[in-house]
Amino acid sequence: MAEETKAPEAPKKEKIPRQQMPEQPADVRRHNFDEVPLGYTPEQAMKEASRCIQCKDPRCRQGCPVEVDIPAFIKCIKEGDFEGAIRKLWEKNALPAVCGRVCPQEVQCEGLCVLGKKDQPVAIGNLEKFAADYQRNHGRDVLPPKAAPTGKKVAVVGSGPSGLTVAGDLILKGHDVTIFEALHAPGGVLIYGIPEFRLPKAIVASECRYLERLGVNFEVNAVIGRSETVDELLERFDVVFLGVGAGLPMFLKVPGEHYIGVYSSNEYLTRSNLMKAYDFPNYDTPLVRGKRVATFGGGNVAMDSARTALRMGAEKSYIIYRRGREELPARKEEIHHAEQEGVEFMLLSAPVRFTGTDDGFLTGVECRRMELGEPDASGRRRPIEIKGSEFMVEIDTAVISIGSSANPLLTKSTPGLALNKWGNIVADPKTGKTMKPRVWAGGDIVTGAATVILAAGAGRVASNSIHDFLTFGW
Repeated sequence: MAEETKAPEAPKKEKIPRQQMPEQPADVRRHNFDEVPLGYTPEQAMKEASRCIQCKDPRCRQGCPVEVDIPAFIKCIKEGDFEGAIRKLWEKNALPAVCGRVCPQEVQCEGLCVLGKKDQPVAIGNLEKFAADYQRNHGRDVLPPKAAPTGKKVAVVGSGPSGLTVAGDLILKGHDVTIFEALHAPGGVLIYGIPEFRLPKAIVASECRYLERLGVNFEVNAVIGRSETVDELLERFDVVFLGVGAGLPMFLKVPGEHYIGVYSSNEYLTRSNLMKAYDFPNYDTPLVRGKRVATFGGGNVAMDSARTALRMGAEKSYIIYRRGREELPARKEEIHHAEQEGVEFMLLSAPVRFTGTDDGFLTGVECRRMELGEPDASGRRRPIEIKGSEFMVEIDTAVISIGSSANPLLTKSTPGLALNKWGNIVADPKTGKTMKPRVWAGGDIVTGAATVILAAGAGRVASNSIHDFLTFGW
């Protein structure tokens, strides 16, 4: 009887590790404002894209607030079709270069990636950044197809992520769109709130130019609520979308916040980012270049402020936060970058008062140790003061980064809008409709300060509803 032979085993597929994003060395980048990640090469991008297993039920899409067809654009990159990748992204996202840089992918698309259960998830954000950058640097002058003109006119107030998303969606559907921006350049919080080393201004300008090429009109230096009211806009436009963000900074309300050297993060980052205080003497923008800087707060804006302080010449840059490390709301990547660059974290510490000289200059902050109790309404463990634990920290600059609220300039001049107790506009979360006919709202002015991608997601919801209204009526 012949001996039974076994078929040879198929060779196991080589396991490809997640491709690490090349970065500037920490000891170099802490002295410059150049972008930290250097970007994938085409070879690295194709190799990373080949890790995607093209799930039949891709959960990553469920984690994307603007519903990007993630497997489709990754498949294009895997096959070297980089133009196809950007086209796929543009179908759902007018800001891929921005979102690839600042979205919290680890808790959204990448957080749901199947590979992440046993291995590291596909680097979706890095691939999105690659596709957008490749198109900008090497691609042909391509644009997505547009619907025939409808004759309908849309006014978008605010050119942050929600406003740009609304504009990008509706221009493709054939509507005439004009964006009104209070500052001298479009981009909103993307240009005044996020430092150059995390989101270069040229990237935002490029995304805005893309919308201009599609036909979106931009009117800058237009302070709606002061130069023109929403009701006056409604006389010229069929609908108005309000995406003015939450630009009113919040303070600690402790003694001594009046000293020279105490800033809100809003002012500190605006003077540095938008007014280029870091580029002295080319730009003569006043900003205290502190040697010992403390930033109060634990979010991404706090990390941006603390890292900016280092680049402005600080010898010591502290993050002072009243909860523990697990409760820090900033992205892990931003915390990691801050620590690499030398930012020191004083956790479980809360400010009690600032001290200063007789002529008004900041000299220090008194803090108190905290411990964590049971979770509060936010789900995070509540900080509790430890009596008698006060200690002093010598500082000459303080940056308050504990959030921002709605600026009342527009809402007070717009009768018919309903506001909540924080001054945010009340809008239907499923449509973005406000209580005022023909007016929609979305982003931070509705939810309070949140992330870029959530604001873009709110813009997507509103643009769908606006298109339905312009097509079928209210």
